[in-house]
Formats: sequence, structure tokens, C-alpha cells
Amino acid sequence: MAEHAFTARIGWTGNRGDGTRRYQGYDRTWELVTPAGVALQCSNDPRLGGDPARPNPEDMLLASLAACHMLWYLHLASTAGIVVTDYADDPLGVAESAPDGTGRFVRAVLRPRITLAAGSDAAAADAIHAQIHAHCFIARSVAFPVDHAATYRVA
Repeated sequence: MAEHAFTARIGWTGNRGDGTRRYQGYDRTWELVTPAGVALQCSNDPRLGGDPARPNPEDMLLASLAACHMLWYLHLASTAGIVVTDYADDPLGVAESAPDGTGRFVRAVLRPRITLAAGSDAAAADAIHAQIHAHCFIARSVAFPVDHAATYRVA
């Protein structure tokens, strides 16, 4: 097995002047900077005092899972000779919260809408999804089930 290292830099940006002196006295905002230098302004989940106009860690986990699935899908479709001309997903993550505030994801459903080139075999295209969990780093790393409910259009 070969190891791979991934890095990112995060920094809290929500100090209103008194730090965390009071629980309601600071913002739950932070900045993510990728190794490529892209800065993303983030926040906490709005239910926990975050800014609903900014992505939160839960959004990003779900997006990472869906993106990893999509990229493997496109790779495996290409090697199988299946021509994909469009791919979009609106994944759904379901979480639960305990009375003490702790929580976790309990499942995710990826819901890609895939457009295939004319003459493509939709059944073969659909079968690719079952192969992806053997490859996707993110899906192989999460502790909750990840299902898919893809729809197809041939154009």
C-alpha cells in the first residue's frame, strides 16, 4: 500500500474582539485554504449558530462524497466505452442529533442525473455505480452507508 498525504489550512475568522469569552459572543466562521491557494469562506451548520450563506463541514463532506463518486463514475464509464455527456448530482445526507448535541451521518444517497450519448447502454451505465465503492477514497472512509439512485437520459 502506498500512502498519500493531503493537506489544507483552516483558520477561525469569527473573533468579534473578545474571543470565546461568551458563547454567543463569537461567530462560527472560518476559512479553508486549499494547497492550490483557493480560499473558501465557511461557517458552522446554521442549526448551531452558523451562517446559512456559507458552506459548513457537513455540506463539504457530502459534496466530497458525491464528487469522488462522480469522478470515479466518469473514469469507469470512459474505460467501459460508455459516453457520458453530462453529470449532475443533488446528494442527500441524513444525520441524527442526540439531546447532548452530538450527532453523526446515518446514511447518504447520491442522486446523479446522467446524460448518455445516443446508443449507450443504460443498464451497463447503471452497473458502474456498484463498482465505485471499491475505488472511491471518501466512500471507503465513511462510517455510514452510501447508496445511489441515478437517473439517465440518452441524448
